[in-house]
Amino acid sequence: IGCSKSQEPAEIILIGKIWTGNSTQPWAEALAMRGDSIVAVGTEADVKSYEGKNTATTRIGNGELIVPGFIDTHTHFVNGGFRLSSVLLRDARTKEEFAQRIKAFAETVAPGTWITGGDWDHENWGGELPDRAWIDQYTPNNPVWINRLDGHMSLANSAVLKAAGITERVSPVSGGTIVRDKNGRITGVFKDNAMNLIDPHVPEAPPELEDRALEAAMKYVAERGVTSVHNMSGYMAVLERAHAADKLRTRIYAGMPLNQWSELNSKINKESRGDKWLRIGCLKGFVDGSLGSHTAAFFKPFTDSPLDSGFFVTPEKDLYEWTSAADKAGLHVMVHAIGDKAIHTILNIFERVEKENGARDRRFRIEHAQHISPGDINRFAALGVIASMQPYHAIDDGRWADKIIGSERSKTTYAFRSLLDANAKVAFGSDWFVAPPTPLEGIYGAVTRKTLDEKNPEGWIPEQKITVEEALKAYTIDAAYASFEEKIKGSIEPGKLADVVILDQDITSIASAKIRDVKVINTYVGGNPVYERK
Repeated sequence: IGCSKSQEPAEIILIGKIWTGNSTQPWAEALAMRGDSIVAVGTEADVKSYEGKNTATTRIGNGELIVPGFIDTHTHFVNGGFRLSSVLLRDARTKEEFAQRIKAFAETVAPGTWITGGDWDHENWGGELPDRAWIDQYTPNNPVWINRLDGHMSLANSAVLKAAGITERVSPVSGGTIVRDKNGRITGVFKDNAMNLIDPHVPEAPPELEDRALEAAMKYVAERGVTSVHNMSGYMAVLERAHAADKLRTRIYAGMPLNQWSELNSKINKESRGDKWLRIGCLKGFVDGSLGSHTAAFFKPFTDSPLDSGFFVTPEKDLYEWTSAADKAGLHVMVHAIGDKAIHTILNIFERVEKENGARDRRFRIEHAQHISPGDINRFAALGVIASMQPYHAIDDGRWADKIIGSERSKTTYAFRSLLDANAKVAFGSDWFVAPPTPLEGIYGAVTRKTLDEKNPEGWIPEQKITVEEALKAYTIDAAYASFEEKIKGSIEPGKLADVVILDQDITSIASAKIRDVKVINTYVGGNPVYERK
């Protein structure tokens, strides 16, 4: 047992089966919390010594499991909150259903209101990209700017094109695509950097709606056992406003765009890196786009589009210069890279920067790291680069990835097993709003690799499966490592923050196919119950 020196009574004692995330003491029978911290972990007899007359002791004994609070290492957190109240298109199965949902939603909002979000997936109806002609008749008075679920392309209706002043004579955009039909007409689909033609015209939400979105996001993830998130970028003022008002119930590691490294450095020098509720210091960059949008950068062409191999959304020269400068300033760099060429390129940049700037604990991260060249797998551990991955994407993309990149390249797609066997550090997240912020579904995906369409009962690329405990580590202690916070959270140990989750089943012993059906009973953040299942 590890105990604090003080034997003051605990405020809360939980007795039951505990997976601690602590490699030196992986299992325990009880834990005690006082204030916002864990004060004891061990046998029931040991921890009962912390029981006082006002201690709330709960015995968990019907097959439940206590685990550290889940850490989602990749979210667009406030955007996710906004998505909870926007038009929902993720599961629209046909073109007609897609259009009818937009029609129905438009009837509920005032004329002139922008309709955003959506998260559509054209693979649901066979892969045909949507066209503004599908929805113009239903939305003459509402600009519609709705994104594909990966966030790398969006559909604009004609009202948006008018609002943004875009005509058929608009020039091509470097690092992006303006999709046109066979007659050269703009369909309304804009990919990656081309979306910048429209994004500035989208009206900002008023502060009260931003605050409401953050509140909705925190409530939503608490119900799913998430106690900390890494917010890739954006909405810093909203997060700071909530922090100042003592309204945060989710711990947040907040990022800014990589090209704003100087502004972040100045902010840290004037203020600080923050505290256990809101920390700054990380920067998010992009190499390429996404597989579903055919904008991920590969060495060889897409199998279904032999003249196309994707592209970089940021020039390599800029990536190197921004990464080097940010690293010299002691900032934490994490870069989105999906295709094998994108991953290879950013690994080269990280290796060069480390050689030029000297050794230090920098913990470079590659966000997604989806389609790795076999020769690059060992480089993650060799360079100390964290693979920040999203296992739900594997069982989602696995429905159609083979037709885009072929079976050979798929073998090292979401290569969880290969990376862990190479001693790389793997941290898990969701990419919410792109995918649901549900760690139990993520663990299910990493362990079974059964695709969402149920067409891979033994798992898509089953050799890349990992164990439940490996997946738990990636959502807890290794996720804490990915934000330099492994000494204060990520495992159930004395002295660490009392961020704890109770599950209604022991996911380490039940059939792996049942993991996605497991429910969260309680979520504690800093010893405070932020969710209790009724």
